Amino acid sequence: MAREFKLPDIGEGVHEGEVVKWFDKEGDPFRENDPVVEVMTDKVTVQIPSPVTGKVLQLRAKEGEVVKVGSTLIVFGEAGEAAPSNPAAARATVAPLAPAKSSPPPPPPSSGEALAAPAVRRLAKELNVSLGALRGTGPQGRITEDDVRKGAQTPAMTPKPATSLAAPAAAPMRPAAGGEERIPIHGLRKRIFEKMAKSNVTAAHFTYVEEVDMSQLVHLRDHLKEVAERKGLKLTFLPFFIKSILGALKEFPALNASVDDERGEIVLKKYYNIGIATATEEGLTVTVVHDADKKDLWGLAKELERLSNAAREKRLALEDVLGSTFTITSLGKEGGIFATPIINWPEVAILGVHKIEKRPVVRNDQVVIRDMMYLSCSFDHRVIDGHVGAAFVQSVRNSLEHPALLFVGLE
Repeated sequence: MAREFKLPDIGEGVHEGEVVKWFDKEGDPFRENDPVVEVMTDKVTVQIPSPVTGKVLQLRAKEGEVVKVGSTLIVFGEAGEAAPSNPAAARATVAPLAPAKSSPPPPPPSSGEALAAPAVRRLAKELNVSLGALRGTGPQGRITEDDVRKGAQTPAMTPKPATSLAAPAAAPMRPAAGGEERIPIHGLRKRIFEKMAKSNVTAAHFTYVEEVDMSQLVHLRDHLKEVAERKGLKLTFLPFFIKSILGALKEFPALNASVDDERGEIVLKKYYNIGIATATEEGLTVTVVHDADKKDLWGLAKELERLSNAAREKRLALEDVLGSTFTITSLGKEGGIFATPIINWPEVAILGVHKIEKRPVVRNDQVVIRDMMYLSCSFDHRVIDGHVGAAFVQSVRNSLEHPALLFVGLE
């Protein structure tokens, strides 16, 4: 019996995708787990595998067509079965496998059709720009949002005002000297808008700040950098922060949780997926170190480097940005003294780590120079009481100030 294969929900915030490439044509046989179609979303390009073995009866979307999540992409059947003449005849639905795997950006279409993500196509439509008239500057000739905006400023692409004999309308208010630019809110920036607003109006934020003496950890990291280099790794402070946080999360499990507001439930997580807020050209992205508690210092360093490179090169897979249970936000040397980070909803806390700098402090009634840093942790007060949040930060602080016991046996 013919069965429909629908575009799955392939990631948080993804509502549509562009069919980039079909791997089979109508009438072709295929096996379970073979790639069926390559789809490009505003976030990533993915290959979606087949959940069954059979034959392609119908392709319901053309390459280059933008389809909504839940729309039928393909109709499967068995050998010898004919394609249904009526789309409604394909009644059974096949659920696709998940997660889909990421792939490198596809080559430019041979037909000459413009290669652009759905969000870019929407922007071009809003600005009345012809994608076919643009030359893409992105990977493999892909048209970017900047290409569209630049095209909108070209006189040849600007629509001419219609001639009218009617009396002129009142002149609009002119912008101040220097003009203004209107930037559509879409793609990743739109997701940031929605998620930050949701977090701010849903969670009852409070922030706790503490000062940390990082001198021992700075010393330890300096000595381990040579070991890391022999392993081909770049050792930043982030693996140490993750190790310290993991210990505190196990001590205070309420922090490794999320809130299901619709069902009125607190969901305690028995796994530890640490999100790292990463700045990219498109905006803030939270990459995720899955099962962080199962990785040693070198494993964490390796995974962090992979995620950082993937984010910078715009080749993050969906699993790289989904499923965090607790998030760290850091701007490194630009981290400032302290901040009040916004919780990565629906999580219940977020830890901000700031710049490390030498400052005079009092130790044993003597003024000495130490490597100091502030931690600022925001909590959802609906879930985390003040004394619990404070105790959590103190636990992180203690392990950062006395890191030797956490990292014994690394050599």
